[in-house]
Amino acid sequence: MSECIHYLGFWTPGPFELGIILVVALLIFGRRLPEIARNIGKSLTEFKKGVHEAKETKEDLEGDVRQVRDDIVNEAKDAAGLSDTEENN
Repeated sequence: MSECIHYLGFWTPGPFELGIILVVALLIFGRRLPEIARNIGKSLTEFKKGVHEAKETKEDLEGDVRQVRDDIVNEAKDAAGLSDTEENN
């Protein structure tokens, strides 16, 4: 399996390579790192809010669809003379 990965040109960094990448990233982004982290945090917060709002909207739509379905079923029963109020009398 590793021969196949090596043949395809994939490279998985080891601990030494990761350390070098981290040092280079700190040299490049060192001064701006707190600002970048803050912006990432804000973005994640906004994303979570958006997902939460989407779930709420989905639940509202499902409730509306259920209500419309129930109304249609009741109207169809009334039109067919099978309404629940007539069966109870």
